[in-house]
Amino acid sequence: MRITCLHTADSNIAVFDNAARQLGLDHHEITHLSRPDLLAAAESTGGMTADLEHQTAQLLRSLATHADRVLLTCSTLGAAATLANESSPAPIFRVDQALAEQAMKTPGNVVVLCAVETTLDTTRRLFEQAERHPLAVLEVRLVAGAWEKFKQGNLAGYLQTIAAAADTAYRQGADCVALAQASMTGAAELTQIGTPLTAPVCGLRAAVSQ
Repeated sequence: MRITCLHTADSNIAVFDNAARQLGLDHHEITHLSRPDLLAAAESTGGMTADLEHQTAQLLRSLATHADRVLLTCSTLGAAATLANESSPAPIFRVDQALAEQAMKTPGNVVVLCAVETTLDTTRRLFEQAERHPLAVLEVRLVAGAWEKFKQGNLAGYLQTIAAAADTAYRQGADCVALAQASMTGAAELTQIGTPLTAPVCGLRAAVSQ
């Protein structure tokens, strides 16, 4: 299977390659395109705009002409996947949608951590729309200060800040912690109390199973 990932951070390429190895997907052909300018555009306007949504959807459809599956790995741009799927030659997946679907099966408190403020609204809507366990209770939180560390190139500090926020959520009674953005994935290995769900593993698993 040919799987193409559209990223908005170069560092996510290694994150998804590692997740693919973890899932034993080495026999699939996985390629990557990184477009940090798309996320920068969203941040400059305070979130997704109609023009940016159409631009991203057009890019996703173009990638789908040469792939069996396309994964959009950026939460902020997630709505573009829905638009692109209306006329795409191959299925387009939001990795955070697969994350939401798995997390909301939890019969208890689900805490979703976001690092970028522009993802808060789209992430909340996505998790609210996912089929949920009758006892699931959702809370979406912004990890204050994390994204500034990422933009400064302090990846270790970024991941440690997120891991600390996940541990806090677990201490406060979270039954499931989900890391909403792919760039947060490495924090799951740094937590001291529980193991959060991550978007790359959930997204890749969904892509190859559908």
